[in-house]
Amino acid sequence: MIIEKVVANIEEMEEREVKKRHIEKVYLESAFLVKRIQRVKTDHGNELGIRLKEARELVAGDVLFMDDKNMIVVDVLSDDLIVISPRSIEEMGNIAHQLGNRHLPAQFEGTDMLVQYDYLVVELLQEMGIPFRREDRKVKKAFRHIGHSHE
Repeated sequence: MIIEKVVANIEEMEEREVKKRHIEKVYLESAFLVKRIQRVKTDHGNELGIRLKEARELVAGDVLFMDDKNMIVVDVLSDDLIVISPRSIEEMGNIAHQLGNRHLPAQFEGTDMLVQYDYLVVELLQEMGIPFRREDRKVKKAFRHIGHSHE
């Protein structure tokens, strides 16, 4: 089966519409959410080709296929993350500046800043005295590097 568009997102569907269907999942590493063309396998062993016509990234919960009885949904594998919990806007500004200089992609959940694990970031956080913890956590979107050059 070739998937050319995302049908819906499970989080935006009515609960009764989801519950009446058997859910098959495609587990992806967060880095693969940005790929519009890829071959995947569901948790039931079925192979799918994804070739999205529209220029969009996959997101956790995207429904790739749905009929009256079944649906195939994207799920994301956990990432090894550093969860940074600055105590003040000053700490947030300082660490955001430092990580920005390193061109590290970050995501935000509430007051937490999430970055993919890197021992150099751990050393920096320890040196700066900014609270953090290492965690395996699922993210909904891929960590994206933003193109930039120093000219």
